[in-house]
Amino acid sequence: MSAAGEQLDRLMGIMARLRSEDGCPWDREQDLRSLRPYLAEEAFEVLDEMDRVAEGGPWRPLGEELGDLLFQIVFHARLAEELGEFSMADVARAISDKLTSRHPHVFGEKQADGSPQPLANWAKLKAEERKKKTGHEGSVLDGVPTGAPALLRAERLTEKASRIGFDWPGIQEVRAKLYEELGELDEAIASGNRDELEHELGDVLFSLANLARFLQTPAEDALRMAIRRFTTRFQHIESALRAEGVPLGEATLEHMERHWQAAKVVEKALPPPTRVPRAPLVALRLPVTDLAAQRAFWDRTAPLLGWSAERGSAEEASYSDGLYRLVFTQGSSAPSPATFTFGAPSAAAVERLRTLLESGSPGSVLEGSGGTGRFFFQDPAGLRWEYAFGGH
Repeated sequence: MSAAGEQLDRLMGIMARLRSEDGCPWDREQDLRSLRPYLAEEAFEVLDEMDRVAEGGPWRPLGEELGDLLFQIVFHARLAEELGEFSMADVARAISDKLTSRHPHVFGEKQADGSPQPLANWAKLKAEERKKKTGHEGSVLDGVPTGAPALLRAERLTEKASRIGFDWPGIQEVRAKLYEELGELDEAIASGNRDELEHELGDVLFSLANLARFLQTPAEDALRMAIRRFTTRFQHIESALRAEGVPLGEATLEHMERHWQAAKVVEKALPPPTRVPRAPLVALRLPVTDLAAQRAFWDRTAPLLGWSAERGSAEEASYSDGLYRLVFTQGSSAPSPATFTFGAPSAAAVERLRTLLESGSPGSVLEGSGGTGRFFFQDPAGLRWEYAFGGH
């Protein structure tokens, strides 16, 4: 058994002991309803530590908070096991089965032909799962908790709708929609009608969440970080006023604004946070005939598109953008000619790649430009890549 498996078994044993007759009175009296606030609290504490890591903080406290969250999962599984409903093994088995069934391009037969299609059939696969469970496919929008934060829910709903083609063609159209909604909000403000104000403000916030999705910058995360900056700057104002002997509430707006700007100067002087890699959700493993040439090409190309080279063995070259991983391995034959589609960070990044390819790099430009929002190129192994940008 792996070290992780041993420690999980140990944690489950501790949980069983806490719930036993000679265990902890508090743990013994808990049920699903009483544990709800603790589960939510632990999840938010994980988010707090993730934000601190994003600002350059240490990783170990995040690991500790993840442990607290894991304990809640083990606790709930234990309650279910005591009632004969399901066990922790069932929980792990269910998510494992779900992940393998939703990634046929990694775990299924489609892996063998060298032409995986990341996330292409995600909506179809989830619909099939719902039909097996409930007898009907349900809605593409199913699965987003109604209790989730509204900005997060708006972003996830538009993402799900986009998987079947219900989406704006590009970021310019999304921005135009935002401007349209802002104009309607101005009209509502002029009218003073409370219902219209709520309606139009909601449309503006929904449009902002959709824009965040196109920018690949989650609105919930962006707002949470903005709140952190506001809190830090405002507390700087409070500290500065106390140091000056000015009672809170008696300083002028101009006086407080000077301290606010000073806090921003201090903030900008801090070193930038290190880039935080996200856990890869999908890995594409592709055999190539000349691994050295493939590695040399992607070592130069990957940084232009926001990908980073990962440490690996001499037998493979691995790259990640935090969501996906590309793993090239030495193979007896090149993969079948397939097109792999990913999102590029910006049109400018794509143009830098075009310049590199046109300057004599082993890869070649196939088609596409900043005007089309899509760019195609071929790498030394003959693989065809499509990068979408400008909101795709």
